[in-house]
Amino acid sequence: MAFILHIESATENCSVALSKDNEILSIINENNTLRHSEIITLLINKILDTSGIKYKDLSAVSISEGPGSYTSLRVGTSAAKAICYVWNLPLISVNTLYSLGFKTYITEPENNYFFPVIDARRMEVYGSLFDSKMTPLFENLPIILDEFDIYKYLVKNSVVYLSGNGADKTKEFLKESSFINTNIKCSSENLVLPAFLKFKNKEFEDTAYFSPNYIKPPNITIPKPKIL
Repeated sequence: MAFILHIESATENCSVALSKDNEILSIINENNTLRHSEIITLLINKILDTSGIKYKDLSAVSISEGPGSYTSLRVGTSAAKAICYVWNLPLISVNTLYSLGFKTYITEPENNYFFPVIDARRMEVYGSLFDSKMTPLFENLPIILDEFDIYKYLVKNSVVYLSGNGADKTKEFLKESSFINTNIKCSSENLVLPAFLKFKNKEFEDTAYFSPNYIKPPNITIPKPKIL
């Protein structure tokens, strides 16, 4: 029996869950992109308190590794690493796009494509495309929507399920009815089964060297010098 703490902070949803094996015991979702650093520790403590589970009872911590918001990913990763260091727990990472695609895969009909996308602002998203067996056709790609040709990857007349907070924006460029928005968004719920499978296979990260999958470096602007 494994108690696993799951942390999802890649997007505007700061989400924490606790599972026993692949069963969710408790989950909290807070949709406020500006407060991850303020609330994430509070959410973790609340999840454990309400479940009657202590840190020493945990078997592992799973983290949504990105892509996503640079700052939010760092917040989630820092919290996960701190817990793993203090309580000597293994760290499990789950690719954020894979978790979205996998969640769709287990809830939608087979023999289709799964296209999870995360908003990267302006005309860009981060995306992956998976076939009906969750084999990636491309992974973790920065996509400029008005330049990208997804059709070269698809069999004609196939159904494509969109997920993630970039789905609405992406669907505007995909006029065919065969593109369906599942409205599945980033949540720690999506990490539970992939993380449990990794736990059973002992697929752990090196906590000291683990870093989120940002795809691209942060967009840091340098202020202009003041004219005295």
